[in-house]
Amino acid sequence: MTPKTCILIGAPVDSGKDRQGCLMGPDAYRVAGLPAALTELGHTTRDLGNLTPDPVSAPDDLPAHLHAPAQTIGWTQSIAKQAEISVSQGVPIFLGGDHALSLGSVSGVANHAAAQARPQFVLWLDAHSDFHTPQSSASGNLHGTPLAYVTGNNGFTGFPKLSNPIPEENICILGLRSVDGPERDILQRTRIRRHDMREIDETGIAKPLSAFLAHVARANGMLHVSLDVDFLDPAIAPAVGTTVPGGATIREAHLVMEMICDSGLMTSLDLVELNPFLDDRGRTAQVMVDLTASAFGRRVFDRPTQAFA
Repeated sequence: MTPKTCILIGAPVDSGKDRQGCLMGPDAYRVAGLPAALTELGHTTRDLGNLTPDPVSAPDDLPAHLHAPAQTIGWTQSIAKQAEISVSQGVPIFLGGDHALSLGSVSGVANHAAAQARPQFVLWLDAHSDFHTPQSSASGNLHGTPLAYVTGNNGFTGFPKLSNPIPEENICILGLRSVDGPERDILQRTRIRRHDMREIDETGIAKPLSAFLAHVARANGMLHVSLDVDFLDPAIAPAVGTTVPGGATIREAHLVMEMICDSGLMTSLDLVELNPFLDDRGRTAQVMVDLTASAFGRRVFDRPTQAFA
């Protein structure tokens, strides 16, 4: 593939839920060899270190049960600003951090896409749809709200004003297998493309992904990929606080990343929900690094070209 400038941005967001540990994620990716893996593939790698949240206060009219809303609002501001800058300079890779970081990463890259008069698309690789609003979330955990925020849903008082919401039809969720009742009812009324593990078991993971990538290509879109550790089966990736059995296999996950690489469409990437405190000797961090390498040109198996007379 064409060499790229990969911009590593540590986003140790740990405010999106009450179980701590994701703040160690960015450094775990570094220790697991992400910068070296990208460099060995011929890419230029720049590491900007770890961001910090902007100091803000949460408005009084947000629901009282929300966990750390002021900190999450501050993270959203900080990450969005850096995302908009970095996507103009290369391919930003946001090292999380819990999935609340995507409130900022997606909104920031969407601002850049709008400035380029190009549509922004989002591929959400996750066991969950993350389509709650602060009002609909029973847990109060804001890592379950990014897609609702970036599509322009109401209820995010105090969060940065969303200038360029993502059209619902520009979002594809792969790997769903844990969606609560109220969230499911809301999601079913949207135009979001959503594919659960039952469908993937029946038809394979390549079919829905190929259709979505073709849609992005036809529109000359920019593609943001958000990879949650819990997209993977916990047997191969245990270091996540939201384990749901029955996730993607290692080969399904590599196929997804290889297809993304082959498409040449990805313009930004999240790596989220890694909790090193829950890992087994760095196994999950290494899996995530290997998947990222597949998205940037590494091949797990050779693909020889055969000529037929």
